[in-house]
Amino acid sequence: MATKNNTPKKQHFSMNNRRKFIKQLSGLAALVGLPSAGFAAISGLTQGDKDKKKGNKTAPKRKLGAPMIVTTWNFGLQANEAAWPTLQQGGKALDAIEQGIRQCENDPTERSVGYGGRPDRDGHVTLDACIMDEKGNIGSVVCMEHIANPISVARAVMEKTPHVMLAGEGATQFAVEQGFEKVNLLVPDSEREWKEWLKKAEYTPVINIENHDTIGMIAMDGKGDLSGGCSTSGMAFKMHGRIGDSPIIGAGLYVDNEVGAVTATGQGEEVIRVVGSFRVVEEMRHGASPQEACEQAVKAIRDKFVLRGKDWSNTQIGFIAINPQGDIGAYALRPGFTYAVKTGDVAEVRKASYLLD
Repeated sequence: MATKNNTPKKQHFSMNNRRKFIKQLSGLAALVGLPSAGFAAISGLTQGDKDKKKGNKTAPKRKLGAPMIVTTWNFGLQANEAAWPTLQQGGKALDAIEQGIRQCENDPTERSVGYGGRPDRDGHVTLDACIMDEKGNIGSVVCMEHIANPISVARAVMEKTPHVMLAGEGATQFAVEQGFEKVNLLVPDSEREWKEWLKKAEYTPVINIENHDTIGMIAMDGKGDLSGGCSTSGMAFKMHGRIGDSPIIGAGLYVDNEVGAVTATGQGEEVIRVVGSFRVVEEMRHGASPQEACEQAVKAIRDKFVLRGKDWSNTQIGFIAINPQGDIGAYALRPGFTYAVKTGDVAEVRKASYLLD
């Protein structure tokens, strides 16, 4: 004989019942004088949700500036000229970045970037680079030897691998597989300087316009999209394997298409310590202008020196930044940092303002 199941059936709380329940609560709120916001939270329907259901656009469309390029140091002037035709013809900021930085990398007279870069203390020319586009795609190579255009290898890492960073022999191997030619990066002038340095082997790097170590380039194209890149051979006569900020996304470079693009130069260890480029973008996100944001990052680095009781007399750090409206910021720890600006009307090198004498 079958027994009767006395277990009560589950009651399904339908959408209609839910709406009635919320309506009753809202009426109660009106009677007792409570704000309706709390009941919106209970219902799960925020004003933003309601706007979405109605098709409303709550965020205003951002106002964009004209195409522009800003690059670290005096050599940025020539790099900008190499990059500009891409933007002038309606091309992407990312393509302009690669073309501009390649110009510097291929110049053997620029002794801190690419072909012709100064070696480490063991005589190896090791190159670092990174690149970032408007969508947050990133690629980086570190401590790579024998390849003259690390910026292009970094882009290949970004576009052709599931990774974001390759290092050392692995980076070189990948570059060769992608068709990059292996070359001797140690030009005669660099080799002669290294052999002279070996006589005393004093490691006292002075980073400024006399011994700058990075090309950092940020750009905006005609669509208002931002991109950036960095390339360097690092400090002259550094310890073998030393990596600075330049190939590290968030330290030497950061791009947020809605907020701005930033790159850094100078003593990489200090930039890494405060996650410098990301810090500048976050200052901008919270309302600072590019100039104010660069100043805040440099001051943060100064404060770290003070906290640690370290001497900064031979240290330089500089930041450049742009936002989608075309505003520019540039600031350094001390005098000597220059940057190059290129727009439809301007092609010039400027001196950055600075914190310390």
